[in-house]
Amino acid sequence: MSHTLTAKEQSLAKIFSDDYVFTIPGYQRPYAWGEVQAEELLGDLVSALGDAPAQLSDAAPYFLGSIVLIKAEASPEATVVDGQQRLTTLTLLLSAIRATVNDAAVQTGITKRIYEHGDVVSATQARYRLSLRERDRDFFRQHVQHEDGLQKLVQLNSPLPDAQSRVRANARVLMAGLAKLDQPQLVRLVQFIITRCYLVTVATPDLDSAYRIFGVLNSRGLDLSATDILKAEVIGGIKPALRDDYTKKWEDQEEDLGRDAFGDLFSHIRMVYRKAKPQGTLLKEFKQHVTAIQQPQAFVDEVLLPMAMAFEELSDASYASQQHAEQVNEHLRWLNRLEFKDWVPPALAYFVRRRNEPAAVLSFFRDLERPAFSMLVCRSGVNDRIERFSALTIAIEKGIDLQEPGSPLQLSPQEQHDTFAALSGPMYSTHSPRALAVLLLRMDALMSDGSASYQHEVVSVEHVMPQQPAPNSQWSSWVPDSAVHQKWVHKLGNLTLLSRKKKSSDSNSEFERKKNVYFTKGGVCSFALTTQVLQHATWTVDVMQHRQDAMLSKLVAHWRLEDRKSPADIAGAMLAQLKLASGNVVFELESARHGLTAMARESGTSFTVLSGSMAKAEWSGQPHSYEQLRLDLQANGSLKASADGPWLIFTQDVPFKSPSAASATVLGRTDNGRNTWRMKGTSITYGAWQENLPSGTPTTGQVEIQD
Repeated sequence: MSHTLTAKEQSLAKIFSDDYVFTIPGYQRPYAWGEVQAEELLGDLVSALGDAPAQLSDAAPYFLGSIVLIKAEASPEATVVDGQQRLTTLTLLLSAIRATVNDAAVQTGITKRIYEHGDVVSATQARYRLSLRERDRDFFRQHVQHEDGLQKLVQLNSPLPDAQSRVRANARVLMAGLAKLDQPQLVRLVQFIITRCYLVTVATPDLDSAYRIFGVLNSRGLDLSATDILKAEVIGGIKPALRDDYTKKWEDQEEDLGRDAFGDLFSHIRMVYRKAKPQGTLLKEFKQHVTAIQQPQAFVDEVLLPMAMAFEELSDASYASQQHAEQVNEHLRWLNRLEFKDWVPPALAYFVRRRNEPAAVLSFFRDLERPAFSMLVCRSGVNDRIERFSALTIAIEKGIDLQEPGSPLQLSPQEQHDTFAALSGPMYSTHSPRALAVLLLRMDALMSDGSASYQHEVVSVEHVMPQQPAPNSQWSSWVPDSAVHQKWVHKLGNLTLLSRKKKSSDSNSEFERKKNVYFTKGGVCSFALTTQVLQHATWTVDVMQHRQDAMLSKLVAHWRLEDRKSPADIAGAMLAQLKLASGNVVFELESARHGLTAMARESGTSFTVLSGSMAKAEWSGQPHSYEQLRLDLQANGSLKASADGPWLIFTQDVPFKSPSAASATVLGRTDNGRNTWRMKGTSITYGAWQENLPSGTPTTGQVEIQD
C-alpha cells in the first residue's frame, strides 16, 4: 500500500465539490460542538467579511484550520480522521444560509455543495458530500442536508440524543445570527465562505499514518484514540442484531474506567498477548497480536470485559473476597505506587484466571511485590522489566508452578544479592526522589506494622545529617571525617520522610532544632521512620549503622532476601559442579541493544548454536569470512527471517568451529565469543568456564577470530 502524504490548502469550493465524499467513521466521537463554538464561527466569518474589499476575489484567504483524511489520490472517498466538527458545522451553516436566503439560484448553488446530484455522462452517482456516523446519518440528512429539513429541525421540540440535540441547538443559533443580516449580505457571506475560506487537507491512504499525523497536529489531545478505531473494527465485525448490545458493553466499561485508564488497559492487554517490547503503534500491534486471533464477539466477552473488571480491581486495590482481601489490597496499593506499570500485564493474566482463589491471589501478589520492588531498587531499565514480566506472563499461561525457585515470579539468589547491595549503597544519589520516597514509605509501613496511613499530598525525602554541615556544627563533631560523612550521608540509615516540602534553611539546622521544628508538624510526626529519629539524642556513625541494619533487616524479612549469593559465590559453586561431559553445559548470548538471545552447546569438536536462537538481520561489521558464512546459512535455510521481528532465526542446530564464529554470526560483526558467550543464568564467560575444566578436556575455544 502506498504511504504517500499530501497536504494542500484548498478553498471550500474545492472541499465541497465532486473531488471529495466525506465519511465520518464509527470510531469517531459523536458531534460535540456546542452553541458557543457555532456562534464564534459565524461571528468570525461575518467579521472577516466586513473587513473584505468590495471585490471578494481581492480578499485575503481566511483559514479555518486543517483536516486529516484517509484518502487515495484517485478516489474522492475520504474517511475523516480529524475535522468532523468543522465539516459538520460548515455543512450546517450552509444549510442555515440556504434556509434564510430568498434567492432560488443561491439556494440551488448551496445545495450543490451539500449534495451531489450525479451525472450519467460523467458516470457519477447521486450522494451526500458528508455522511455522519451511522447513528446520526439519517437524522442529519433529513433535518440538515435535505432542502426543507432545517426549518423543521429548529421547530422540533421532542427529546433527541446528545449529538442530534447539539445539531438542533447550533441550527437555532446560526439561524438567529443569520436573521440579523439582510439578503445581499447573506449572498455575499456564502460567496465569501465558498471562495475565500480555506482548509488545509492532510491526506494519506494509510490509517496508521493518518492517526499519527492527527496526534502531531492536535496539540490539545486526541478526539479519537486507538481504542476508538479498534472499537469500530471489533463492533463492525459483530452481527448487526447484536451490535447495539456489544456497543453498550464496550462503552459501559470505558465510562467505568475513564477514557485515559481505558486506553491504558488496551496497552496492558497488548502486552499480555505481545509478551515482548512493542515494535509499532498500539493500533498496529493490537490488530496483529490480539484481534487477529480473536473473533470480535469473543474478544469483547472473553478478553475485554474480564480484563476491564480485573484492571479496575487492581488499579483501585478493591479486591473483594471473604478471605485475604485486605492483605491482597495492601500489596496492590504498594504496587500501584511504583513509577512503572510493567507488572500489570502478568497481574491481569493471573487475576482473570485465579480471581476466585483468595489464597492463590494473596500468594501471587505478595510474591509479585518482590521482583517489582527489586527492579525499582536495582534501577532496572524498561527492556529488562518487559523481559521479566513477559516471561512471567508466559509462565502463567503455561500453568508453570510460580513458587518454584526458577520461576519468573521469584528472585534468584543473585537478584537477592543485587537488591541487598543496592539497598546498602548511597540510595539518595542513585535513585529518583519519587522512587526513593516510595521505597522509604514501604519501609515506614513495615516499621509501623501497617498501622500508618499514607494519604499525604506531599512526601519529601530528607537527610538527618545534612549534606553540607557547617564546619563548627554539632554534626561535624559527631562525624568529623569528611570521607566517613560522604560514605553515610546518602545511605538509608541517614534518610527520613517529611509530609511537607524541604526547606534548605532548616535542613542544615542543629539536631535538636531539626527534630523540634523541622521533623514535626504541629508537634506531630507522620512517619514511623521520623519518629524513630526523634528518639535519639545524638546522630553518630554508630546510630546510623544501627538504624541502617534495622531498616535492612525489615526489608530482608519482607522480601525474603535471606538466600542472597554474590555472582562470585554462584560462579564458584557452578564451576565446582562442572562435569567432564561439557556438552551438558548451555551457553547464552544476549544483546539488549538489538533484542537478541541465542543458545549454544559445547560438544568438544564443535560449538553448536541451537534451533530457535536469534541473529541480527544484517551484517554491520567490517568485511570478514564470517559474513559469507552467514550468507551460506541463509542460502541453505538454516537462517530465516523471523515473523515476529526484525531478526533472523536459526531453523535448526548449527555447528561452528569456534564460539567466535558463532557469536559473529549472531551479532553480524566480528566478535570474541570467549568473552561474549556465558553459561546460562550466570556471568561466567566461556573463557572462564574453559579455564576451570579438568586438564585434557576437549573444547573448541582455542580457535580465535581472525580480524
